[in-house]
This record gives sequence, C-alpha cells and structure tokens, in this order.
Amino acid sequence: MKHSTSPAATHFGERVRRARIELGLSQENVAELAQMHVTNYGKIERGIANPSLVTILRIASVLGVDVAALTGGLSRDDLPAGFEVLPAAEFLRERNRRR
Repeated sequence: MKHSTSPAATHFGERVRRARIELGLSQENVAELAQMHVTNYGKIERGIANPSLVTILRIASVLGVDVAALTGGLSRDDLPAGFEVLPAAEFLRERNRRR
C-alpha cells in the first residue's frame, strides 16, 4: 500500500521521533500514553499520516513539549506536491482588479 506524504508530515514526524528518543521512550510507550494504536503512532513518526489537531495535542502533552516545538516553521511550502494554495490576500487583489 502506497502512502501519500508531505514535507510537513515528514518534518512533524521527525520532530516527534526525536523528542521521544530524547526521553528514552519506545513508540509503544508514547502510543499507550497518548491513547492511540502503536501502528498509527508509527505512521506519524514516519511521516505517512496526517494526525488531527487533538492527536497532535495528545502527543505533545505526552512528550512534554509545546505543540510549536513540533510544528514551528512549517509553511505552505511544506504542503504535498501539487497542492496549490491561493492566499486570501492574493484572491482579494485579483477579485478587486476584475471589478
């Protein structure tokens, strides 16, 4: 089964893994404490899952880090390939130009 990934998911997963290892915890430990299945937790660390905000908060709480430590610096450049985002400011400029 091929999993989709994005730079954002990869960076997030790497940060989670690093924080877990620094604490000397196993994936099983963190998954259990975060009340999630270890398979799903492993997918997050490998960057092949996009966790919900609640899951991110649970993982950050278990690891004793601020959510920003896991997500800081991520931007639209970290979205999946082919996913184009039109910022609202550009949309409004174009809409006003057409009037």
